[in-house]
Amino acid sequence: MSRDARWKALLELLVERGRLDVEEAAGELGVSAATIRRDFDRLAEQQMLVRTRGGAVVHGVSYELPLRYKTARHASEKQRIAKAVADLVAPGEAVGLTGGTTTTEVARALAVRGDLASGSPALTVVTNALNIANELAVRPQFKIVLTGGVARAQSYELVGPLADAVLGQITVDVAVLGVVAFDVTHGAAAHDEAEAAVNRLLCERAERVVVAADSSKLGQRAFARICAVEAVDTLVTDAAAGAETVRRFEEAGLRVLTV
Repeated sequence: MSRDARWKALLELLVERGRLDVEEAAGELGVSAATIRRDFDRLAEQQMLVRTRGGAVVHGVSYELPLRYKTARHASEKQRIAKAVADLVAPGEAVGLTGGTTTTEVARALAVRGDLASGSPALTVVTNALNIANELAVRPQFKIVLTGGVARAQSYELVGPLADAVLGQITVDVAVLGVVAFDVTHGAAAHDEAEAAVNRLLCERAERVVVAADSSKLGQRAFARICAVEAVDTLVTDAAAGAETVRRFEEAGLRVLTV
């Protein structure tokens, strides 16, 4: 296993469990305890974890795993969700994409749609996510509008007044939100307040709003609110979402698609 693969695996285990000791991690990854100690030390230097005697802990309940360290957690679910979301977009529309792993998959699903292979433009994509813009910029049939702003290392998203200024001048047919939490009472949320503010403005500039979230995000709360549940038109999630959870969102007026 390469160093990068180990680091990704270690960080995912740490986010899931909150705490790891050296011997436990070594057994999980099939490497020596000395290797894990060195990995923990290097990750602590990057402020990715807090080193403890014999192990490591996350920074706290609001810990956000940077996008560059995320592996394919719930990968198959996210890909199914992404295809279903992409199918909701009509040729010629303007679509806004926030940052995140699921919305990145939505961008990829749009890129391979046969009916979007040509046009002038076949699609207009507005995004504050550097990685999404980078992936789609090579598609000449897509018009890519990237907001300005200050880049967040954790999510590759641009935030701040420069992003606000661009979004204040445009409108989109559909905004696709990637969220870390979505709850009937507390709405859609992100870890970071600046990121949430940009996403909120994108929602306000959209004719309709789609939340793309795997079932692990539903019924959860996070620090920074993006929008109320009433601002969302459609929720696309995976089939593991409980019937009661789906019913509550539907009673709140959302169209819920499970894939």
